[in-house]
Amino acid sequence: MIAEDEDVSLFDAEEDAGKRSKKNIKHPVASFFHLFFRGVAVMVYLLCGIFSNSFIACMVTIILLLSCDFWAVKNITGRLMVGLRWWNQVDDDGNSHWVFEARKGNVKQNASDSEARIFWLGLIVFPVLWVIFAFSTLFSFKIKWVPVVIMGVVLQGANLYGYVRCKVGGKTSLKNMATNYFGRQFLKQAMSKEEES
Repeated sequence: MIAEDEDVSLFDAEEDAGKRSKKNIKHPVASFFHLFFRGVAVMVYLLCGIFSNSFIACMVTIILLLSCDFWAVKNITGRLMVGLRWWNQVDDDGNSHWVFEARKGNVKQNASDSEARIFWLGLIVFPVLWVIFAFSTLFSFKIKWVPVVIMGVVLQGANLYGYVRCKVGGKTSLKNMATNYFGRQFLKQAMSKEEES
């Protein structure tokens, strides 16, 4: 049994950074499955009318693929590919706490640049696709598909939100981060206009 105050690393699969180049993909299976479930879910959504007339079979297949993707990204690929992990924890009083964790030490040493690009590209592109699908189902009045696309938006968006919070820090508010970013951009523009005068 582990004592509560003992520091335990959740990243057991640490690798020696000096042995491999940053350009190589260190975890090819994780990289494959990071894109596989979400890519297949999108393809099934787009092509299910061609291959099957059963809405229920298509819906169940898409939701299973999205669920597998959510679990794989949240528990495996984020930890291996970019050294980030998030979860919800309920304390003894019944209060829910969100935990956002980044690998201790230099994450750049443990992660490949190629894997990081694959991870973030997949994490951002697919939720955007599901949002587009949500609007297209609403505007085309395909009401039966609304729950499916909402599941896509929610599951993909939850992982995106969790990993963005891990990346910027669990304590940092995304609203504060956005405000600071736009404030800096405004200040840069004001300074450049001042220098032109």
